[in-house]
Amino acid sequence: MQNVASNDVVARIGREHYRTEIEVGGKSVVVDEPASLGGGDAGPTPYDMILGSIGACTAMTVRMYADRKGWPLDSVTVRLRQARSYQQDCEDCDALALPGITIERELVMEGALDDEQRERLAQIADRCPVKQALERGVHVQPAQPA
Repeated sequence: MQNVASNDVVARIGREHYRTEIEVGGKSVVVDEPASLGGGDAGPTPYDMILGSIGACTAMTVRMYADRKGWPLDSVTVRLRQARSYQQDCEDCDALALPGITIERELVMEGALDDEQRERLAQIADRCPVKQALERGVHVQPAQPA
């Protein structure tokens, strides 16, 4: 990954134990582990980032659909939780295949929506492209030489 394209995601770690900087299109975010696990607690964990990606995509998907239909959706809140530990998973990652992640999702929609609109928006929430991609499986492979 010598040449970095504008849509590449680049993760860099130095000597600060788990603190990693992720850069995308000139923007950056720090990912870390909590102090209780040996990190510096300088940002969300890698698993938090997965949940955040699903949550953001879900909220955007619902917003886009409601806007297209002209429905009175004021706001969408997506709460997600899972119980995996990055540190615990890393301790066994060289010897064991890790099981999948189960994520609990709560969808809160504010606005003067009727029951039918709320039900349809809940269905649309399941159409989030990031969620669908993760459910179908993500395959990471080495980059091909340029």
